[in-house]
Amino acid sequence: MFILNYITIMAAVICTSLTIIDFNKNSSLVGWRVVNDVVMGGRSNSSISIDIDGNAVFKGEVSLENNGGFSSLRHRFEKINVSKFKIIKIRLKGDGKKYQFRVKPSMFNQYSYINIFETTSEWQTIEIKLADLTPTFRGRKLDMPNFSGTELEELGFLIGNKKNEEFQLIIDSIILE
Repeated sequence: MFILNYITIMAAVICTSLTIIDFNKNSSLVGWRVVNDVVMGGRSNSSISIDIDGNAVFKGEVSLENNGGFSSLRHRFEKINVSKFKIIKIRLKGDGKKYQFRVKPSMFNQYSYINIFETTSEWQTIEIKLADLTPTFRGRKLDMPNFSGTELEELGFLIGNKKNEEFQLIIDSIILE
């Protein structure tokens, strides 16, 4: 009886969350890519790596030179149904700067759904309601409904605070609940 109850509880737990990313020392960065403002003539630069503790480290320098001003990190994966989830939790450690968390229901979307969050220099868990993700294209809010919460094929981070700055964002995990 105990085993059956344990299995039932574990099944309920498994069905209520989905780990998209859980970095560790053996994590591959396949599917992750950096996109900086150089695509439009800017001079920002950034990189992603796995640190000694097994976390992803997105770091670099944002430059306003040449009409630039952003660095981004994107992860594309096989499309998943997210309709039974309401919140995305991101465990990370920042640098006191503001970042955007970005999602796309399809890699063919030109626009992203975003949420702006502020980091600290300590480990923190950022909780974002999927329904609060707003549609944005090139820094402008679109006159469209917020994220519908049905499918997800890309997620990422962007820093673009309209100033020259170095940055570092350490990412441990991204989980849907």
